[in-house]
Amino acid sequence: MTLTHVEGKKTKNIVIYALSTCPWCHRAKQLLEDLGIDYYYVDVDKAPSKEREELLDKVRKWNPSSSFPTIVVDDNKCIIGFKEDQIREAVKG
Repeated sequence: MTLTHVEGKKTKNIVIYALSTCPWCHRAKQLLEDLGIDYYYVDVDKAPSKEREELLDKVRKWNPSSSFPTIVVDDNKCIIGFKEDQIREAVKG
């Protein structure tokens, strides 16, 4: 799985599973960038076919409805959708 790294202040291990065309996914990424937070993301729809299925399997473990964005924090918490308050709370150092 190929994740893109966005450098910033390392507070938690954050992975965003996104779609390249999803405005809520763009807002989630932009919020983290505006906050200067280190995170990783992958645009599931741009992944090669085989990898896309693997990514969707990972998303379904956290979010059975497979909606986007799916934001995984420290591999133990998941935020589904763009919920600014929850994202801000989750990334506090």
